[in-house]
Formats: sequence, structure tokens, C-alpha cells
Amino acid sequence: MNTLLTALAAAGPIAAGWSVHSLWLRRSLRSARRDPLTGLHTRDGFTRRASVLLKDPRAVVVLADVDRFKQVNDNYGHAAGDALLRATADRLAHYVGRAGVAGRLGGDEFAAVVIDNHGTVSDLFAVLHGVLARPAEGLDPAVHTTVSLGWVRAADHPGEDLSGLLRRADEAMYAAKQGRAGVRRAGLGRLFATWSGRRAGRRGTGAEAGSRAVA
Repeated sequence: MNTLLTALAAAGPIAAGWSVHSLWLRRSLRSARRDPLTGLHTRDGFTRRASVLLKDPRAVVVLADVDRFKQVNDNYGHAAGDALLRATADRLAHYVGRAGVAGRLGGDEFAAVVIDNHGTVSDLFAVLHGVLARPAEGLDPAVHTTVSLGWVRAADHPGEDLSGLLRRADEAMYAAKQGRAGVRRAGLGRLFATWSGRRAGRRGTGAEAGSRAVA
């Protein structure tokens, strides 16, 4: 009996140590899936959650890109640019809500998946476009820009995965940006993306020499 008690007493600190270590690992994993600037999901965290949501036929994928962001950084400094990104992220997350997911894919590019319960997502995005154009709180009102949105319904392309839907939303977003339309829904036709899955000129295509004229 004494031997058993001694063994249990010795194992106690080890078990406690493993519990603390496991807790630290879980927290580290959660942190790794959150963007430190905006608090949104990183690409990995966004992909995991979005892939689950896309099982719902009412799912809609939207891509958002800040217009003329480089000019904000150049004219007002990176602190102002960071504040603008945080404001964009906060507003996007608010409109997506708990039922959806929003993520920062990198730089000034954001993505989200929302569940269109009432068939009114186009109205939501029209309102969101106006909200995203407001100056960030606490900044000089001159520090603001617009955000171009491209979106696609998952049900329009059955069997297509998140990557394919993001490409379609990306092309719609680029068309909105070029036409200064603000918001554009992806069509039902074929994709014009590059072989690597991104439109020519987008970051990560390997074809950035022909990048878009409007940043």
C-alpha cells in the first residue's frame, strides 16, 4: 500500500506537468490560427472553419480587398495603415457574425464565408461596402479608402471546393475594383485564373509583372 501511495505521489507532478503542457499547446495552436494585427483567423484557421461551413448549400464566399492601401501607407504611415486594417477586420467580422467566419489572407486581403439564411446577402454586401468605406475611429478622417468585394454562392458551383470558390470571388472582386462598382457577384462561366489558382498579377501567381493597375 505504501509503495502504491509513493508511486501515485511521484506521478502527481508529472501528470500536472503534462496538463500544463497540453494547455500551453492548445493556446499556442489557437494563437497561431489568429492574425496578431486584426484578431481574425489566419489562412489556416479560416480554411478549416470555412470548409465546414461550405457543407451548407446556403453558404456564400466573399473576398475583400482594400483599395489604394499602398497610398495610405505611403501618405500617412504604416501605423495609419494598420489602424485601417484593424477597422476593416472588425467591421467585416461584425457583419459576418458568429454563424460565419472571417479571415485575413494576407496584406490587405480578407475573406469570409456567410450563411445566407434569408436570401438577402446581396443587400448585406451593399451595406457592408458602405460601412467599410467609413474612416477608422480615432484616425484623421482623411485616412480612409474603399474596399472592393467579390462574392459567389457555393450552390452555383456544386462540388467546387473553397479554393475554387475563392478564385471565383477573386475574379469578381477584381472586376468590381476595375469598374469601381464596389461589389460584384461571380458569374457562372469558366474561370480565368492562372494555373496556380490566382488571377494574373495577384500576389502568389508568379506573374506579378502584369499586376493590376489599381492597387
